[in-house]
Amino acid sequence: MKKGKKIVIISLVLSILSMSLIACQSSSKSKNENQSMSSKQQSEIVEETTKEAKAEESSNAETSDQEITIGILQFAQHSSLDNCREGFLQGLADQGFVEGENLIIDYQNSGADMALAAQIAENFVNKKYDMIMAIATPAAMHAYNAALDSDIPVVYTAISDPIISGLANEDGSSAGNITGTSDALPVEAQLKMIREIMPEAKTIGIMYTTSEANSESTIQIYEELAPKYDFELETIGIQTSADIPLAADNILTKVDCLCNLTDNTVVNSLPTIIDKAFAKNIPIFGSEVEQVSIGCLASEGIDYIALGQETGAMASLVLKGEAKAAEIPFRTIDESYLYLNTEAAEKLGIEIPEDMLNRAQEIFDTISHD
Repeated sequence: MKKGKKIVIISLVLSILSMSLIACQSSSKSKNENQSMSSKQQSEIVEETTKEAKAEESSNAETSDQEITIGILQFAQHSSLDNCREGFLQGLADQGFVEGENLIIDYQNSGADMALAAQIAENFVNKKYDMIMAIATPAAMHAYNAALDSDIPVVYTAISDPIISGLANEDGSSAGNITGTSDALPVEAQLKMIREIMPEAKTIGIMYTTSEANSESTIQIYEELAPKYDFELETIGIQTSADIPLAADNILTKVDCLCNLTDNTVVNSLPTIIDKAFAKNIPIFGSEVEQVSIGCLASEGIDYIALGQETGAMASLVLKGEAKAAEIPFRTIDESYLYLNTEAAEKLGIEIPEDMLNRAQEIFDTISHD
């Protein structure tokens, strides 16, 4: 073979070997790069997953520690409604919602002023609170109307008749994004108790606010049951607290005793009515314990602290997302208790039967508003 051809062949062989080597190196480099990319991607995925887990954990922590804001609208300032509010806060605390820790309370009292109650309710809605809690019928109705176009749930308490008030349907289900508790009076137990203390009495008088639907519905129950215990019923309606002194003077000339409802305007002026009744030597029978403590002779009433606690438990279901307000029918506490005031009995010259003294839940020997 000629020298020139040998050189060409060798050159060709070297070129082929060189190309093969380059290809192998390229393949190895690509494989290493792929392995490197795979490792990097895995690292990025792990890092991203960790970030997401931490974010979720942080979010969960924020949710559990998040402060809930509840606006409490109380229609008037008197002890039974105060007890409802106290019980409500206790009921929430029992379920982990504690004021000052994870709960903010904005408490507002309208002082039995309808216009102010409406204004407070609108303000709560405008501030987009997590919930509105309304104490007494006028407060609940204003809160419900104010929150209609929002997603703010309303929880109420101390409503004698949620159905008559338009807050619940005939079957007890909620009329909207609202639920709560009723303080329906144990009317028959009250009538039986009055007859036991006053066996000769003939006429019971009731004062009520004409704008309170609950009062009118309760009077209907009294009208149905009074004849069963040989009582006649005398009623007088008022519009504002300014009407009470004259109305009290009027009705006290016609009755053997007065029987008080949970009518907010009347209860707010109860000390005035009690003083007038004592002057006429006519007893007043209250509708709950606090009215007895300030001078009513006796009452078959419910425990308003317990009523508030039940309301707080219902509210917690909504706050925890376990149920919507619209899904919870209103609840009523049926059990009543006997309360007596022995100083009032002494001032009126009335002797309370011994067996009543023995079964009373609580006996007051002073009149606190004196």
